[in-house]
Amino acid sequence: MKKLLLALSATTTLAGPLFAQDLEKDELTFGFIKLTDMAPLAVAYEQGYFLDEGLFVTLEAQANWKVLLDGVIGGQLDGAHMLAGQPLAATIGYGTEAHIVTPFSMDLNGNGITVSNAVWDEMKPNIPTNADGLPQHPISAAALKPVVEKYRSEGKPFNMGMVFPVSTHNYELRYWLAAGGLEPGYYSPENVTGQIGADVLLSVTPPPQMPATLEAGTIYGYCVGEPWNQAAVFKGIGVPVITDYELWKNNPEKVFGISSGFAEENPNTTRAVVKALIRAAMWLDENDNANRMDAVEILSKPEYVGADAEVIANSMTGTFEYEKGDKREVPDFNVFFRYNATYPFYSDAVWYLTQMRRWGQIPEARSDAWYDEIARSVYKPEIYLDAARALVDEGLADEADFPWDSDGYKDATPSGDIIDGIPYDGRTPNAYLDSLPIGLKGKQTVVGTEVKG
Repeated sequence: MKKLLLALSATTTLAGPLFAQDLEKDELTFGFIKLTDMAPLAVAYEQGYFLDEGLFVTLEAQANWKVLLDGVIGGQLDGAHMLAGQPLAATIGYGTEAHIVTPFSMDLNGNGITVSNAVWDEMKPNIPTNADGLPQHPISAAALKPVVEKYRSEGKPFNMGMVFPVSTHNYELRYWLAAGGLEPGYYSPENVTGQIGADVLLSVTPPPQMPATLEAGTIYGYCVGEPWNQAAVFKGIGVPVITDYELWKNNPEKVFGISSGFAEENPNTTRAVVKALIRAAMWLDENDNANRMDAVEILSKPEYVGADAEVIANSMTGTFEYEKGDKREVPDFNVFFRYNATYPFYSDAVWYLTQMRRWGQIPEARSDAWYDEIARSVYKPEIYLDAARALVDEGLADEADFPWDSDGYKDATPSGDIIDGIPYDGRTPNAYLDSLPIGLKGKQTVVGTEVKG
């Protein structure tokens, strides 16, 4: 636990405008999971941005995503670093039901899919190479398909790990598998394993336990955020085969979640929190990532991520290592502010909802209007822009860095930015679902072990 001392930062004065906000609550506790993309919280604390807003913050690492969500719902946590799917799932009543909102998106990209050394050796003959003899990227799951089929013929289930049923990692791993012609399985109201009709059996493993579970042979691969893909490389137990930047360029990742009740009862406090987080995100990306090594040192502390700085730096500083020694430039592997990364776009929310529908977590068809309504009830760009406006007025941010005139929807993601070549437009979720070759579409439902309709 990281406890903030009740002292004022050197950059703040009692006479300044920041303390004239009449904060409804100034002592706050935020939760996080030990992943590098919790960085905006750690930076806002360490750089004094919370203090600049008159906020006295405690940051507490949580055991897993369910404990974290329950803490926000129960009020033990005032807010948290969350999986983007968590506020949406809670609001629609999938799992624990509660109205959670997000006024701040924490980052883009940042995940990878790793397989064991043995599986990698079996995949390599199916992967074309560059002139230098190294594998061509991005690597399709089509290279994994013969391996899965071989295991099946030997009577061995092919198990892979992801971090939570409504995690980006679950949906990204499913997306990659389906794009390569593998069935990742369905959910139904009666069967929430997500393994109905699956070629590859996906199950939950907490992020820090991923490498050990892979090494033990319980799973043959996993999808997780950093530093747990690079940890497999450093331990010599696995090979990351694809980053989510290659899967879907500049895809949305974590969010900052609070209860709708907290946001309604504490509007000034909420704005102050978002201001501090925006400043942290700006610091993380400014001057072409010039502060990233300082961020690595912060994150390597045991109270934050607690992994070796060298492991964290492998991805946080603009590179990514696949096989040992195969380190490539991926400058946007972690994005915290560029490309409007912090703005909570409705279209990001809609994508997560389409994946819930695609795999049966939303069991029945919904109208396009329903997707828009849920997105607007959870993602709160109006709170974000209010905080951004205050920062601009205080001379702490540039007016040009924020999408003031956005309707909340990004332009459609072009086919070239997604591994299966299928574009995504958040304004037409049902047409998007219909365009995907594997997954529920139209009025289809999962009945027993079969897709009907």
